[in-house]
Amino acid sequence: MENKTEFDFISIGDTVIDAFIKLSEGHIQESAHGSEICLPYGAKIPFDDVYILPAVGNSANAAVSAARLSLKTGIITSIGNDTYGQDCITQFTKDNVATDFIRKEDGKKTNYHYVLWKGVDRTILIKHEEFTPSIPEIGSPKWMYLSSLGKHTLPFHFDIIAYLDSHPEVNFAFQPGTFQLAYGHEIVDLYKKTTVVCMNKEEAEGLLDMEGADMIKLLDGLEAFGPKTVIITDGHQGSYMKYENSYFNMPIYPDIAAPYERTGAGDAFFSTFVAYMAKGFDATEAIKRAPINSMNVVQHIGAQEGLMSEEKIEEYLKNAPESYKLTILEPSIKAD
Repeated sequence: MENKTEFDFISIGDTVIDAFIKLSEGHIQESAHGSEICLPYGAKIPFDDVYILPAVGNSANAAVSAARLSLKTGIITSIGNDTYGQDCITQFTKDNVATDFIRKEDGKKTNYHYVLWKGVDRTILIKHEEFTPSIPEIGSPKWMYLSSLGKHTLPFHFDIIAYLDSHPEVNFAFQPGTFQLAYGHEIVDLYKKTTVVCMNKEEAEGLLDMEGADMIKLLDGLEAFGPKTVIITDGHQGSYMKYENSYFNMPIYPDIAAPYERTGAGDAFFSTFVAYMAKGFDATEAIKRAPINSMNVVQHIGAQEGLMSEEKIEEYLKNAPESYKLTILEPSIKAD
């Protein structure tokens, strides 16, 4: 067993296996609900290819990202005591993510999701097994990183709050998933313990019930929940951050080629930001590196293949165009 006090980065969240099914037939059409994949019901549908990616998911992706950046990394997650679960452990080990805190649960199935991939985007068929998460003896890592968990895990979030109460030296990063966003004010005490929170603009609008609000108001609204630093991403507009009472905008890093597949861009962005914070970088420097990893991830299949080393990120940063720079926003400026 490793010395648990030496971990730089421990992520918490569900682990899944993704089966990427590249569709050759079917088409995208617009409806009142947005873009939809349309397939003929009752037919046999050919597909171009399938790629099986073990040990993925928001928190798993973050752990691999931190390990690629040379941090001592572990993950708190649950899997089934099955072949798929063992495949995840094998993959984590290959990626230098410690498996000490992975819990195997008898009678449960390792999460297995189906990714219907058409063009550069995808639709994911998901089912979260009802595991029983818990916090093992992990000591005091520099950073704890929480992301997506199943709908039934609300009580576990209060365990995390209790852990953070008893370990105030631990920095806490929160990238809430769908169900965590739905908890809203029920987990406001977790936001109060948060060092840095990150979500996209639509998620922030929904959480705050502030649809159409300008970016400054959204940043202020999230900060009022309690996090010390707040980051909101907004697609091609880049990312926005409130840090030490100042507002910042960081553009996206220019694509080196047309995106191939967009899964994991957000995970790469935030995990890279947190990893650089764990390395001792200031937030204004960490956010300059985060979009680079995100840019490279969308050049590959899945959320992990394109994750880069610190050496490669620094190389891209050194060669960045002049327009790629952090700017300070005035509170009166709207980021629409």
